[in-house]
Amino acid sequence: MKNRRHFKSAVSFLICAALCFSTAVFAQNTTGTTNQTSNPAPANPPQAAVTGLGQDEFPDIVEIDPFGGISTWGTVLIGLGTKLVDGGLVGLRVAYNPSRHLGLELWGAWNVANVEFKSSSGVFPVGNPLAGTPLPNYSFGARNYIFGLNPVYNLKPRGSKVQPYLTVGVNGIQFTPTSDAKRIARDPIHNALFFSGNLNDNLQVGFNYGGGVKFHLSDHIGLRLDARGLWSRNPTYGLPDFPTGGIYIPSKNHINGFEGTLGLVFYLGQGKCPPMPPAPPPPPALPQPTITGGEGTICPGKEVALHANLPGAAPGRTLTYAWTVNGQSQGGNSPDLTVTPPAGGGTLNVQLTVTDTTPPPPPMERPKKFPERCWILPPAPPPVQPVTATSTLTVTVAAPTISGVTASPNTLMCSAVPTGDHTAQLTATAQAGACGGNLTYAWTVSEGSVTNGNTANATFDASSLNFEGGAQGQTKTVTATVTVTDQNGQTASQSTTITVNCPPQYQRLDDLVFAKNNARVNNCAKRILIEDTAPKVTTGDYDIVLVGHRDTDEEENVRAPRRRGHQPAQPPTALDEQRALNAAAVLIGGHGTCANVDPSRVKIDWVGTDQTSETRPGLCGTSNTNIKERRGQATSAADKNRRVEVYIVPRGQANPPAVKNPRPLPQDVMQRLGCPK
Repeated sequence: MKNRRHFKSAVSFLICAALCFSTAVFAQNTTGTTNQTSNPAPANPPQAAVTGLGQDEFPDIVEIDPFGGISTWGTVLIGLGTKLVDGGLVGLRVAYNPSRHLGLELWGAWNVANVEFKSSSGVFPVGNPLAGTPLPNYSFGARNYIFGLNPVYNLKPRGSKVQPYLTVGVNGIQFTPTSDAKRIARDPIHNALFFSGNLNDNLQVGFNYGGGVKFHLSDHIGLRLDARGLWSRNPTYGLPDFPTGGIYIPSKNHINGFEGTLGLVFYLGQGKCPPMPPAPPPPPALPQPTITGGEGTICPGKEVALHANLPGAAPGRTLTYAWTVNGQSQGGNSPDLTVTPPAGGGTLNVQLTVTDTTPPPPPMERPKKFPERCWILPPAPPPVQPVTATSTLTVTVAAPTISGVTASPNTLMCSAVPTGDHTAQLTATAQAGACGGNLTYAWTVSEGSVTNGNTANATFDASSLNFEGGAQGQTKTVTATVTVTDQNGQTASQSTTITVNCPPQYQRLDDLVFAKNNARVNNCAKRILIEDTAPKVTTGDYDIVLVGHRDTDEEENVRAPRRRGHQPAQPPTALDEQRALNAAAVLIGGHGTCANVDPSRVKIDWVGTDQTSETRPGLCGTSNTNIKERRGQATSAADKNRRVEVYIVPRGQANPPAVKNPRPLPQDVMQRLGCPK
């Protein structure tokens, strides 16, 4: 009966606590409802309040949790090895959650925890039929009454569907033997054997720790799993704490326990608000307007019809239009405007403003079954902002346009090159502007000459371009420009380029003329070689090519001089070859009256009586040995074929047609010749 009184007292205490918490929550919710209905809705309510999905709206301010499960206890390892047997567990928790993560929980539990002694307390006394044999291990029935106060830290905020938590708190445990256990312990026979007459209740203080998870199954019902450990000093159940010949339990040790429970959770408080019905969407923004009709060229005095375009504007909306031209209001409330450009030209700055004057939609009405405390009227949508568009109309007399200027061909050769193109056809394609008329043309070139330059088709001539002589090729770029003018004096110009190439050219000097059957280089020829030919090699990358000739009435070979009593010192040499060798010796002799040209820059050729190349005797006096030479004296017609042609050829370029087989100078022969006198 005493055990029942303990359990009833604990249950009564927990029920009273639950009712107190429930009353506080009810008062709080009532106050909140009253305030909500008496005060207007905020201008900008929180999103959670508008949608009705706020986590704090779950009714879990107060929780009542009846639970059941199992409990296990450890063993007192000294003495007789006292062990609390594992057993069932029932209890009740009442929690108050003042914040989103923290709660305070008052709880109580009752569990079966029978006691067994693992060791015998002694032997049967003398006179007992079993004297000397060990006494049986003592055991008795017991129950534990546990009361605790725990702060709870919820890992998920209040109102979460799944809410894991951690807890640690203090508790008291009333270790209570059952009535039958006490009666048997006080039985004289048992007491004589085990000294158990003092078996009684024992209260110990300790702490508990653990955690679990709560599941919201609905607004007011949930499921809770909990696992926690308990620690306290071990109970002595009123028995001695040292050996007295009977059962005993050492004091001031500790005992550990474990509780694993499953329970229902009853949540007290108001339910969450349903979602707010969707508010009517705000009117869409006006699309960006555009102004059409002012494209292209605007001619003075010609009306221009402008139109406002709003692509994608919602139908059924009331729109107003306002136009300004150069800051001055024009036209009416219309998407169209007609303007007349001034005769003097200039610029017209047109601006259009479109305003939506459609009345706003009526405010939302609360459905009849929607809780008034949850109804939060959304703010009225902002008005649609006006939109503007601008356009600039440039009033001008449009200039003509030139669609193309060409030169065909666009690559020419200089006049020094007899082959290739020396003229190009210039062509211009032009159109008058929208406000223009007949067109006139004027061609100019940066160099050279143009014929028919006042028409759309002209001719460029590169013959008058000047190029400097030399071993390097030269190129000039000529710019041809056409200027087109309409009847209003508006002009347009466009250019094209022509490339004129002038490759390196060989240069022919006056022929060296010789006396009949003679290979001696006279003074006139030496002047051509030393004064005219040799300096040119030093000013550029040139070769000198000498081509020997003889006339048909001359001997084929040079008459070799004879020494007394000896044959000629060397075999006979062709007359035309010897003439070329002697001329080369004058160029490379390097002393006396000879020049000092690098022998590698001099080549020779001889063609016998071939006179297909034009003769160029010059004016330096006859070569005839019987006539005294005078500067400016013409060569006689009989002597002009007895010659050596002299060419200055840029290195790497083709030889002149008269050169058939150019050969380098023979070193031994040139050493023997030296500088001819």
